[in-house]
Amino acid sequence: MLTPYERDTNQTATYPQIISWYQQLDKQYDQAKLIEIGKTDIGKPLHLFLLAADKQFTARPNRVTLLINNGIHPGEPEGIDACMMLARDLLKANKLPKNVLVAIVPVYNVGGCLNRGVSRVNQNGPDTYGFRGNARNLNLNRDFIKAEAENTRAFQTMYQSLKPQVFIDNHTSDGADYQHVLTYFATQKDKLHPALAGYMTQRFQPEIDKMLVAKGFPSAPYVNHAGDTPESGLIGYNDSPRYSTGYAALFNCFGFTLETHMWKPYPARVKASYVFDEAVMRLCEREAQTILANQQRANEAVRQQKTFGLSYKLDRSKVDSVMFLGYEAAYKPSDVSGLKRLYYDRSKPFKKQVPYLNNFVVDAQIDKPRAYVIPQAWQEVIGELKRNGVTLQPLSKDSLLTVSAYYITDFKSPQRPYEGHYLHTGVKVRTESQKLQFYKGDYLVQTNQAANQYIVETLEPQGVDSFFAWNFFDSILDQKEYFADYIFEDTAAELVRKDPALRKQLEEKRAADKAFADNADAQLNFIYRQTPYYEKTHNRYPVYRLN
Repeated sequence: MLTPYERDTNQTATYPQIISWYQQLDKQYDQAKLIEIGKTDIGKPLHLFLLAADKQFTARPNRVTLLINNGIHPGEPEGIDACMMLARDLLKANKLPKNVLVAIVPVYNVGGCLNRGVSRVNQNGPDTYGFRGNARNLNLNRDFIKAEAENTRAFQTMYQSLKPQVFIDNHTSDGADYQHVLTYFATQKDKLHPALAGYMTQRFQPEIDKMLVAKGFPSAPYVNHAGDTPESGLIGYNDSPRYSTGYAALFNCFGFTLETHMWKPYPARVKASYVFDEAVMRLCEREAQTILANQQRANEAVRQQKTFGLSYKLDRSKVDSVMFLGYEAAYKPSDVSGLKRLYYDRSKPFKKQVPYLNNFVVDAQIDKPRAYVIPQAWQEVIGELKRNGVTLQPLSKDSLLTVSAYYITDFKSPQRPYEGHYLHTGVKVRTESQKLQFYKGDYLVQTNQAANQYIVETLEPQGVDSFFAWNFFDSILDQKEYFADYIFEDTAAELVRKDPALRKQLEEKRAADKAFADNADAQLNFIYRQTPYYEKTHNRYPVYRLN
């Protein structure tokens, strides 16, 4: 049984061919099972293909679950074709690992896969392929926190059911030219619990790299470079939770984003994807007990962990180096503009050490509270938490609670949307202790869970991919009541006369800010905000901390 790719190596399988292939394997082998795990935005189901030597197709505590995702960007289809062949070969030869559940998403972005054409101008085959955006024109590899796509919601439900220890997301890179067919980046190590980070970087990755060299695919870190060309220095990828590997890391799973090089022949890219996925699987088989123990250790530690990072920045003071197989770069006049242009000379390959910056430090961190309180009005957020395996406890009765409340004092938003949102950055807050009324059915979120990293990074507004950053709470930024200036003028004057402290604040602000001193409305608003009439809910973040 040959895949469409094997019949013509410049073709990638279409969506109907992909699903039909896995349906045939399901029918032919008892050790395989194809299931529907939810909907996608295009209306087609999202499938998951499971391979289990013991024919038990659920996650089990004594075996590793390896999750392989394909076609998140269907214009990068190597993983789709490679996994079709890998699944068949494992079943046909009866060489499934005994202690690994292999879970393959045949194609994640179904809408993009159906939107077939030629949209990647710099890519060397296949003839036609899918499109990067999904049916809603979302980049699904930016959706793992906001979860707007049906695809993502189905993926999260599936992920929490499997609770994988190791994850692969298959991609194709663009950018610089070099000799490597295969590059990859691992989950950013400095965000992982030390039990996972140390094992991944010191044992798992070196072993993978050896296996790749033995198969003829020497690897390098994903080519994210500092200057014009790779030899200027490679920079580690800061995979925040919006990305697949960043999302997986929130649940103590380490992952790899595989990037085969766009300009290498398509058969070489498919073979590299096959080799990488098989190597990771075999290493999971060999190291299963260590991998399981490390995740369990990390889960228990995260339950007790007190301080969590919310954002990270590159530490430029620590520079390592890696062996890189590149091509000499030079400049010549452009045939289009006549100006200087970059090109790579493939007649001049090189092999040398290049700088590598892959150390990140915490840029902002927070001590977790004992619990968060979320009013039931915020059902979208509550649904996100539940779907991601967070335990929520509904209040059994109306309750007056003393909480720590944030007020949003500043943030920045772009002029144009990013993935359908005006993503908030540079968020600043002030904190007040308040006694607030909560109601039966509002939720407590205890922070004694293995999902603590997900809980804190999404619920703390200063998190780089928090729910606030992704606009889930933007209605609190709207002021609902105002004043009529011609009436409030007299009230404001009376307030200033009766309150020396307020008068002093007003005078000091006038003296320090000429624009304020020249703006009558701004001065009235300043006074209004000191009165009981100004709504206390304006800019008050509606997730509260119980300390």
